[in-house]
Parts: sequence; C-alpha cells; structure tokens
Amino acid sequence: MLELTSEQISMGQAAADKPAALRLMADRLVADGLVAEGYLQGLQDREAQGSTYLGQGIAIPHGTPATRDQVFTTGVRLLQFPEGVDWGDGQRVYLAIGIAAKSDEHLRLLQLLTRALGETDLGEALRRASTPDALLKLLQGAPQALALDAQMVSLSLPVDDFEELVWRGARLLRQAECVGSGFAGQLQQMAPLPLGEGLWWLHSEQGVGRPGLAFVTPERPLTYQDQAVNGLFCLASLGEAHEALLERLCALLIAGRGEELFHAANSRAVLEVLGGDIPPDWPSAQVTLANAHGLHARPAKELAQLAKGFDGEVQVRVLGSGEAPVSAKSLSRLLSLGARRGQVLEVAAEPTIAEQALPALIAAIEQGLGEEVEPLPLVTPEQLASVPSTPVQVEAPAAGTTLRAVAAAPGIAIGPAHVEGPQQFDYPAKGESAAAERQHLEAAIGAIRIDIQQLVERGAAQSIRDIFITHLEMLDDPALIDEVSLRLRQGDSAAAAWVAVIESAAQRQEALHDALLAERAADLRDIGRRVLAQLCGVEASRAPDEPYVLVMDEVGPSDVARLDPARVAGILTARGGATAHSAIVARALGIPAVVGAGEAVLRIASGTVLLLDGQRGQATVAPTQEALARARTERDQRAARLAAAAERRHEPAVTLDGHAVEVCANIGEAAAVAKAVEQGAEGVGLLRTELIFMAHPQAPDQATQRAEYQRVLDGLEGRPLVVRTLDVGGDKPLPYWPIAAEENPFLGVRGIRLTLQRPDVMETQLRALLQAGQGHPLRIMFPMVATVEEWRLGRDMVQRLRLEHPVDDLQVGIMIEVPSAALLAPVLAAEVDFFSIGTNDLTQYTLAMDRGHPTLSAQADGLHPAVLQLIDITVRAAHAHGKWVGVCGELAADPLAVPVLVGLGVDELSVSARSIAEVKAGVRALTLSNAQALARQALVSASAGDVRALVENA
Repeated sequence: MLELTSEQISMGQAAADKPAALRLMADRLVADGLVAEGYLQGLQDREAQGSTYLGQGIAIPHGTPATRDQVFTTGVRLLQFPEGVDWGDGQRVYLAIGIAAKSDEHLRLLQLLTRALGETDLGEALRRASTPDALLKLLQGAPQALALDAQMVSLSLPVDDFEELVWRGARLLRQAECVGSGFAGQLQQMAPLPLGEGLWWLHSEQGVGRPGLAFVTPERPLTYQDQAVNGLFCLASLGEAHEALLERLCALLIAGRGEELFHAANSRAVLEVLGGDIPPDWPSAQVTLANAHGLHARPAKELAQLAKGFDGEVQVRVLGSGEAPVSAKSLSRLLSLGARRGQVLEVAAEPTIAEQALPALIAAIEQGLGEEVEPLPLVTPEQLASVPSTPVQVEAPAAGTTLRAVAAAPGIAIGPAHVEGPQQFDYPAKGESAAAERQHLEAAIGAIRIDIQQLVERGAAQSIRDIFITHLEMLDDPALIDEVSLRLRQGDSAAAAWVAVIESAAQRQEALHDALLAERAADLRDIGRRVLAQLCGVEASRAPDEPYVLVMDEVGPSDVARLDPARVAGILTARGGATAHSAIVARALGIPAVVGAGEAVLRIASGTVLLLDGQRGQATVAPTQEALARARTERDQRAARLAAAAERRHEPAVTLDGHAVEVCANIGEAAAVAKAVEQGAEGVGLLRTELIFMAHPQAPDQATQRAEYQRVLDGLEGRPLVVRTLDVGGDKPLPYWPIAAEENPFLGVRGIRLTLQRPDVMETQLRALLQAGQGHPLRIMFPMVATVEEWRLGRDMVQRLRLEHPVDDLQVGIMIEVPSAALLAPVLAAEVDFFSIGTNDLTQYTLAMDRGHPTLSAQADGLHPAVLQLIDITVRAAHAHGKWVGVCGELAADPLAVPVLVGLGVDELSVSARSIAEVKAGVRALTLSNAQALARQALVSASAGDVRALVENA
C-alpha cells in the first residue's frame, strides 16, 4: 500500500497559476523516475475533464487512463504552495498531491487521506506548515473515530470457551480492517478485565490500523477464571478514540444496566445502549460499482452533485467493508470509501425523499456517473432465484469409459459394482415427551458407542484407532448433548433434534473454510447418520457375498472400517478427497480406493464390472477383456513385487550401478517408530511435531516435549531423526491457540511465520529438542520458509540455545515448500545444512491448485515439470555447496516418481512406513545413469501426464 512519507514532500513551492503548478508536479514525477516525459499532457487532460480539487486546500492532480502506460512506478509526490494557487472556481490550493498510478493502488491512500479532511478547515494549517513532518501530521494526525457499528456486534455465538469467544471478537475487527492477521494472537496474551455482570474487556494496541470495538456474546453461559462470561468487548486500541465510550460503559455498569447489553435481541439494541453508529431505518438499494477505476474523484463528484439535488440526507456505504456509511453529498467522504470496481454500494435515503432519490442515484451509478463503463457479469441472488431451475440429468458413464479422479488408496481392484444410495430415514418432527425422547436418544448413542469401541479395539492400525477415538469424543461432546436437550425440551423428537444439531455443527465447521475442520464435519455427519439409523431402526443394505466394488456418494470412516477386505475389492465414490478419514482407513486396510469421481458413478447399474486403479486414480466402467487381463497381470506382478520387496526391506537402497539413496519414514508420534524401523526405515525423515501439540489440551511444556522426542530418538537406536518444528496456522489451527480468520489460510500466517510471532513457543520446542538430542544424530528443519530472513531468525535462535544445550551431531535446515525458497536455494544452500522438499505444498503453490480441492486435486500432480524444475534447482544448489536434499512429500512414495527423483539427484526419500520396502525395491531396480537421462527428459516435458507416460514406457 502507498504511504505518505516526508521524502515525497517539497516545501515552499511557488506557481503563478494551475498550469505552472502542473508543470512543477510533472517535472518532480519525471525527475524521481515515476513517469515518462509526456505525463504532463495527462495531468492537463485530466484537469480539462474536471477539476481535481479535493477540498480543504488540497488538489490531487493525476493522469488519465490513457496515460497509464507512461507510469513506470506507482507513487505520489506532494508540493506545498504557501501563497496558494488558483485552481479555478474560487478554489485555492495550498497542497498538491500528484499521483502516478498504474491501476488503483492509490485508492487506499486517498481513502486514508480524505478521512483527515473532516469538517475543519485545513487550508490555513497546510499553508503555514514549516516542515514535511508538520505537514504529514496534519494529513495523518486527525483523530480517527472508533469503529462501532452493526457489523462489529455478534450475539449468541456458538462457542465452546472463552478463548474461542476472543477469537470471534478479533475476527470481527479483522473483517472491519481495523487490525492485522496477528491481532487475535496478541489478544490471547493480554489479561482480560472483568467489568462486572459477566461482561469482560480485552484490548491490544499491537497490529491496529484504526481503532475499533467489537462486542460478542456466547450462545450459552460460559465461565472464565470461575466467573460468568455473558459478553466480551474486544478493543483495537489506537489513541484516545475509545475513551468516551469507555466512560459511557462504566456509567452504564454503575447503574446496573449491563444486562441490557448481553440480553439485547439485536445489534441495534446494543448500539443504542453504547452510542455506536446506529443504522438508520431508511429505505435503501444496492448497486454494483462498474467504473473501471472505482469511485475516484470524477464519478464521486457527479454522485455528490446529484445527491445535493435532493432536499434530504443520502448515505452510501460499501457492503462488507465494515466502514460506516458516509454522506453522499460530501465529495471527500465519498472518496474516503475507497470503493473499487465490483464492490457493492448500498445507498440509503431519508424516507421523505427515498422514492425519488434512490432510483435516480442507482441509475446514475449503473450508467457510470459520467464515465463509460463495461457492465460486470454479475447475477444477484434475487435474479438467480427467479431463474427456473432445470435439473441436469446425469447419465451413467458409457461402457469402456475411464474416469480420472483422486487416488485415495493404492492397488488394483476388479469386481461388480454394488451401488449404495443414501439411507432414507422417516421420523416424526415432534416427540412423545422430553424424558421419553431423551431415553430413546441415550439408548441409541449407547449402542453406537459400544459399536465404535469395538472398532477401536479391532483396529489393526493406529490411524484407524485414532479416528474412532475421536468419534467417541464427538459422541460425548457436552455442547452437542446440551443443544439436543434444549430441542427435546422444546418438543422435538429425538431424531429431529439430533439431525438438526449435528447438521448445524457440521455446517459451522465447513464455514471456517479449513481442510482439517471440513474433515471433522464429515466425521460429525458419519456418527450422526449412525445414531439416526439406530433411532429409526434402519439397517444397512445387504452387500453381495462375492467380492465387489462399493460405489457410494461419500463413504464414511465407519463404513470403511466395517468392510471385509476379503469381500470388498475396492471403493469408488462420487465425492471426497485423499486426505479424508475414510481414505486413511481404506489405505490402512489395504482396500484400493478412487474418490471424487463425480455424480455419474451413482448411476452405474449394480453388477456392472468396474476396474479401479488406486495408484493412478482411475476407474474404468465395463472394461474390455483385454483391459481386464492387463490389469490382472499388473495386479499379480505388483503383489509379487511387494512380497519380494518386503523380504529385503532391511537392505539398503542401492542402484544397480552402486548409487545409494537413503529411505526414511514419515511419522507423527513416538509410538510409530518401532513399526517404521521394523519396515526397514533408515531413519525418520519427517517427525510432524504438530501432532504432539494436537494431542494435548494445552501447549505441551518443555518436559513433556522432551520426553516425546527422547522416545523417538531412543527408538531409532542411532538412526538420524529429522524434526519439523511446529507447523500450524490458519490452515490447521490448534484448539487452544486461536488464530485470526484469514481469507486464504494457505497463504497466511502458518509454519515459521507463526512460530516467529510466538518465540516463547518456538524456544520451548527447540530447548526440548536440543536436550533430547544429545548423543543422537538430530536434524531440525523449519517449515514454510519463504525468505532468507525467516531462515536466519530460526537458525540464530537454534545457535543461541545450542550454547546452553550442546548437541554434537546437529544439522539445521529448511523445508522447500514455497517456490520462493526453491528459487532462493543458491543463496540458502550456502547457509543451511540440508534441504527437505515438501512436495505436497510445493505442488499446490507452484500450480495454484489446492490439493484438497474436489475437482482440481487430481491435477495437482507433483510430477508436473514446473515442480520438477524447482526440485532440480534445489538439488543443484545444495550439491554445489556439499549439502544433502531429501523429499518428504507424498511424491517420494510414488513408484513413477522415484526414478525421476533419483535422477534429479535427491539423496533421501522419506515415506510412510508401509511404502518403505516398495520404494527401496524401486531404487534397486534403477541405474543412476538411466534415471538421470529420464529426469532430463522429464524436465522438458509439457505436463505431468507426459512425465508419467515417459516413466511407464521407459
């Protein structure tokens, strides 16, 4: 964002008239390298179209859209004219702010600038300012009003604890652009102040852009420090903007009127009590702004003049901005909105003039306010609702069709389709009595609890047990039970109450736009469906006795766990992703699975032969006999290869021409070490420490962490351990560490960005690692490093702590997950001890494809040549400095990727324990020279598909 600085200001200038002032401004912009020589003509043309006088002795000369190609760099320059310059129409300018803008980068600057104008006369003060700093203070120093309007109040929030209530309050401030993304974390470190009557106050000055106050209340009573929590004020403090409101609030509480706030029925009632900006009950209309450069000076002037023609007040605001409405009759206030093309304006008018004013103003905005506009291809919800919906008839795929979907569990499956549609439940809306319905519900939950407990006990893999332990915790969630009980007391039947509460909870999880929480939503629906089936007496459909391929819309973890791998050849679903719990269970049970294939698979007739390739993510409908024969041969060969690989799993991975590649395991806890070593791991190439943090109700202390790391190191018996420091953030938050909501958490504060903001957490983890690491080969790596500065901050912390906790065999490196880190590898390689490439994130950031996206995940392929180019850059840079490179992402376990990675020179492959033997066998089947030749061809291929075809045909 552009900012005003003293270096941009030229004091004490003189100009005989406006043309002379424009020439001075053009000369300054040219001299500073912002624009080309011809920009003066653009300034003159713009003035000919309409005066750029802003008000209060300020003008904002700038070029026309036609001169934007003459702008080298967006910027502003300020010229002070103490004697003033006649700008026409009796307007005298004491400060000219010249703008060189390539697009609309300057609008936010103008928005901030025009807030300083207010109603007082700045002209004389600008004329008399003697220094650049004094002038800046005039422009920026006007006190900002406290933001407090209907969008800053949120009542009856479904939160579980005080910390979540704090996070929701901070989120409102963030949405109103009062604070930055780290504000929630700052609030969590402050001591809340009890005001009485269950009201609390919390504030911070860190990361505040403008002052604002949010008020939030919980849906049900909470306690904090053994005191009631009925409501919370979250203040983004800046200057004295809040003092008047705080005095009003204190007087309110002294008078014993606190309940008027936390018992308020709506936000308007809260604002009436606090004296905030109350939205007037005026008629309003909405319109999308279509002007190419937003509501800049010329269209804003047209709107202001039109509004002045009505004998009554007209207000305008930008929907969703968090800003209060402004008078449409004030040019400076309209400019302060900073409205951009595509944003929706809400125009409100006093009832006495609304009938005439609103249609005229809306029409003028739609027509461009004096500018030619290109209409936006937007359709309002009302328009969408008025369009007759014609359901699209989805047909079953034709015989011989091969569907490309998401590979969820490897292996080849052949068998007749057994299509299971969604279960149908019939239940009354109202129940007999609250007591009777509660008894029905408790009986159903009890039966399902026993059923899930049996799944936990039978679970052969820890991953399966962990999922169903989580399901047990969901069944016993007191918040869910309380909500259901409330509905039962209101007369709902047990089934109706249970369905409503589960669906509401699942939708709340999905609304947070977080991949891990979305998986929790799927789990909620899974246990919800099972309890509902128990309540309604609905049994699952009977499956065929012979081996079959299960086809469903979306399969739940409990569905998979009940399957008999001897009878279920494979799983094909219309929806779902490779990271869902159902996919994890399928992989653990060894059932090939292809998910997210689309609704058409549900139209496949039961009994149709299906061929699934869980490695490639493909499903073939009614394949030919030749295709089936090839698949059976490949399946048998794969089974033989895996059996032979398992026999040699403890042998090193050495190519036919003597090149060794280390094969290690990815794990998340100490309990997994023994299995990894038994499967042939030569070390741990990735310990995901966030799983240790997630296993505790609060951040584990140094002793707890040290004990966990010690168990991992002891279990490795001298083999190396590569530890990833805490990798959480908006994409995978910790329940006890609320993180402000981000528009895109994958591009937000996560990994090392977050831990550097909490050095206490990072230091505790590093101390625990160093204490446990003495006498062991320990490798520490930082996740999500994007800049050299981030690496150095992490490294310096390790070096400082190492003086207190010496470790003889210690290496410190980074994960290459961000393209910028790969491109900086030649610089970083001189300083790090190693690189570990996280291909999952590197792929999605390189291709701009979310690997969990239901329709794009299949295309987010790590064998894309663009990703391989970044791996190549990383390896070359590391080897040039004598450093090693590992790959710890899913690509390392892909049989088609192993030859390419070896050919690129990767020194270590870290995979799940079950893949170690197969990866080692794959390396042993190669020669380094052939792999290098293959890698060279892969780097110049056009697509991931071409690379896969290249390897398959090699």
